[in-house]
Amino acid sequence: MKMIIVIVKDNDADILTQAFTAGSFRVTRVASTGGFLRSGVVTMLLGVEEEQVDGVLQTVRNSLPPKAGQKRATIFVVPVQHYEQV
Repeated sequence: MKMIIVIVKDNDADILTQAFTAGSFRVTRVASTGGFLRSGVVTMLLGVEEEQVDGVLQTVRNSLPPKAGQKRATIFVVPVQHYEQV
């Protein structure tokens, strides 16, 4: 299992959330602040199986095409050693 952390600007969050849910990926959104001038950003958390990682990354790329050389998302893929729902 992998945890994918996606950090995007506020104005890109709704587009990406809709794309994730349309692709049957479950996502948790967390409002956060960071970056230059403490701009509003959203951190999205997705727990997926290893074979789904490429699908999530492709969803981000398709939903947020580059704008004039700007980076639109920061993505971390981290291994999950233990997962439990209580």
